[in-house]
Amino acid sequence: MRPVYRVLIRILAPLAAAVTLLRAIRDPAYRSGFAERFGLGPPRAAGAAIWLHAVSLGEVAAAVPLVRALRERHPGYGLVITTATPTGRAKARSSFGDGADVRYLPYDTPRAVARFLDRVRPTLGVIMETELWPTLFEACSRRRIPLVLASARLSARSVARYRRGGALIRDLFGPGVAIAAQSEADAERFRQIGADPARTCVLGNVKFDLEIDPDLPSRASALRAGDLGARPIWVAGSTHAGEEQAVLDAHRELLRTVPDALLVLAPRHPPRFDAVAALLDAAGWRYVRRSRDGPAASSVPVLLLDTIGELALYYAAADAAFVGGSLVPVGGHNLLEPAAVGVPVLTGPSIDNGREVAALLTTAGAARIVADSVELAAQLARWLTDPAERTRIGAIGRRMVAMQRGSVARLVEWLDPWLDPGHGDRPIPRQ
Repeated sequence: MRPVYRVLIRILAPLAAAVTLLRAIRDPAYRSGFAERFGLGPPRAAGAAIWLHAVSLGEVAAAVPLVRALRERHPGYGLVITTATPTGRAKARSSFGDGADVRYLPYDTPRAVARFLDRVRPTLGVIMETELWPTLFEACSRRRIPLVLASARLSARSVARYRRGGALIRDLFGPGVAIAAQSEADAERFRQIGADPARTCVLGNVKFDLEIDPDLPSRASALRAGDLGARPIWVAGSTHAGEEQAVLDAHRELLRTVPDALLVLAPRHPPRFDAVAALLDAAGWRYVRRSRDGPAASSVPVLLLDTIGELALYYAAADAAFVGGSLVPVGGHNLLEPAAVGVPVLTGPSIDNGREVAALLTTAGAARIVADSVELAAQLARWLTDPAERTRIGAIGRRMVAMQRGSVARLVEWLDPWLDPGHGDRPIPRQ
């Protein structure tokens, strides 16, 4: 399988580069750092370094508390942050400033990976969630660079796909690779595809340790008092192609019951902002775009959130939230962002990316799963007309997030043997 993979990746990498260049025509952010995708870029300054990979915006945001904890516990190490998307890169640069070397992870070709490792020279690699790249793992193994999959997750559907990779996937989990899984179910799935049980443990989900800006409540109150006004507001966050139509169908039905309701529609990917605007135009919706229009007047039923980094603020200002990627077969996105600020949460049935989180919140009563636009509209109508019930449900969500915190502290302690030569070996802890 490995020779076949090497041939395929050499074919696919130029195609991926071509797609990136095409995207750069519409979005200049794709041009910046393009050479880094081939392992190029300036060499890192001398000294030991921790390399952390977070594939996109959500993973980078989740990694912020972990990076800060690593800085405090191991100040002698430099930090290298890699990501795969412009939004992730921008988030890393805004979050870590000059305190981290931020780059794109290279394509998984032997030369690109070698150039990357030659320039970065990491002491330890920490990969958030699930990014299994055979060439990268093999190169790290040859160079004796340990790799840790942190807050690792693996869906049941992915197990079957990875198993078809045979030895190519099993060989990824050599002596230098350890797994810190989100849950026991995730840990067992990693064992099923070849992870060594002796180097696989459960330390929880770092997303529960998300940092909330202390000023967020006051900023959200100001947003409501100013731009949004005193009317029922719901956010459809991180939506995908095919999902916005269902959201708009639900909003149209909701307006029959709650005629002054405002939908804040936030597509997941910036390149789709214009496409969603075109969808609104074609359907005859009155709407404003956050990036260029003024406040949403009381007669405007939709606000298109076409900016980066403001979704948390709008969640905090909302009365209810729907988290996208869940009414289409994507696997869902982070339910904890609205729950942590006390907002009742709705999600569709596609929740493979966070099944345990969804189960925790729905069992506690902080979230609901809806099958389609009809159920979405009905649940929104119930919540938006019952302030007391919204407050009760929001308080449950906030409490559940607070109770699950602590994964970052456990993970940082668990990494000590790799980063402190005097620490010595010790058994992998259990949660």
